[in-house]
Amino acid sequence: MNTEIERKFLVKNTDFKNESYAKKNIKQGYLNSDKIRTVRVRIADDKAFITIKGTSNASGTTRFEWEKEIKKQDAENLLLLCEPSIIDKTRYLVKAGKHTFEVDEFYGDNKGLIVAEIELTHENEVFTKPKWLKTEVTGQIKYYNSSISKHPFKDWM
Repeated sequence: MNTEIERKFLVKNTDFKNESYAKKNIKQGYLNSDKIRTVRVRIADDKAFITIKGTSNASGTTRFEWEKEIKKQDAENLLLLCEPSIIDKTRYLVKAGKHTFEVDEFYGDNKGLIVAEIELTHENEVFTKPKWLKTEVTGQIKYYNSSISKHPFKDWM
């Protein structure tokens, strides 16, 4: 079984862009966004994936994840079958110590939301926190991509 261990943070400003070593444009949708399991279709530049994620543990840091690369044309067709509200974002990769943060800047109905994630090898792993990190939101379901596809950031105010 594949397990994803990650922590999630809001971002203070766009200083991370100056530290970024790569970026990709992502469009993703959900065939199923149930809280027990999500089935996601993602196109990241010229690659495409289908991903299944399970329920998070009590701390929100760990959950089952299975991902498989698929043909881009298949992903484009699957996006047409997804639940309403396709997510559009740019993902920036930023090194911090021995880890890489994935920083997502959202567009469309989620414009203004910027979230950073870091994948860890175990829940209590120590990592370097960049100055542009703000509040930790690990385990807060409203920050899951599957949730913001249904309840976009523009409606939070």
